[in-house]
Amino acid sequence: MAAVLEVENLATHFALREGLVKAVDGVSFSIAPGEVLGLVGESGSGKSVTGFSIMGLVDPPGRIVSGSIRLEGRELVGLSEDEMRGLRGRRVAMIFQDPMMTLNPVLRIDTQMIESVLAHDRVSEKAARARAAAALTQVGIPSPEERLASYPHQFSGGMRQRVAIAIALLHRPALIVADEPTTALDVTIQSQILAEAQKLCRESGAALLWITHDLAVVAGLADRVAVMYAGRIVEQGQVDDVLDHPLHPYTKGLIGSVPSGAMRGSRLAQIPGATPSLGRLPPGCAFAPRCPRVIDVCRVTSPPESQREGRRLRCHNAEPAP
Repeated sequence: MAAVLEVENLATHFALREGLVKAVDGVSFSIAPGEVLGLVGESGSGKSVTGFSIMGLVDPPGRIVSGSIRLEGRELVGLSEDEMRGLRGRRVAMIFQDPMMTLNPVLRIDTQMIESVLAHDRVSEKAARARAAAALTQVGIPSPEERLASYPHQFSGGMRQRVAIAIALLHRPALIVADEPTTALDVTIQSQILAEAQKLCRESGAALLWITHDLAVVAGLADRVAVMYAGRIVEQGQVDDVLDHPLHPYTKGLIGSVPSGAMRGSRLAQIPGATPSLGRLPPGCAFAPRCPRVIDVCRVTSPPESQREGRRLRCHNAEPAP
């Protein structure tokens, strides 16, 4: 089955006064129809910039300097703003962490959703309204006709996020990019939205890129996971394989730092040090200063991507195979 999204050697850099920031540096992955790929890593690892690059939302001083982004076989890098505007919302949609980045606080929900439909499809306002109501029903919002007449401030945080997801689904896009959309929600609402997202991908065949720092979310939602550190994907594979038997020391450190009921009362494992500045990366492997398995080559040579145990990996001295 052909991939919906293919990203190859993507590099997005920011030219700042203090120097060149390589926010994304040689990132490659693909997502098939109906598949969920979890993109995880610490804050500042380049996850969100990867999502914005796919959406064509990187503004100066940032720019895509090299690489390829293909959506349903169409190259997105180099498209004009008008061409990208024609694709956004229709073939690729984004769900933001804060739903108020999607919703206008002074317009009713029906006004916003109907305008979203009419921006891409020549249909009557009545048909657009019916599609908006159906989208609200699809994401589990009761009494959709009544809710369409409401303003964003009349919804709870979880309901606003559901509306944002409904807007993303209005045109049945081939790809949805979700940038930590459940981070600000309580656990109960979060689990409901994750279940809805999984169901919608299965039913619509949409590919989903779920950007998060929460490994528990990835474990319950994703089919595959890509672990990102300092602008690069360091380990990528099936979610159960990666989380049960991590090969990269950074992946193992992330998993070890998650609280576990099986280790009640014990101290959490910590990754020493801090994420390096993307404008001042150390020579060699960016994780070397924090790595418990560092060897001499790690400090001088950046590890190339290799295949191992059915995974893509960047490490000179990975963990032993399970």
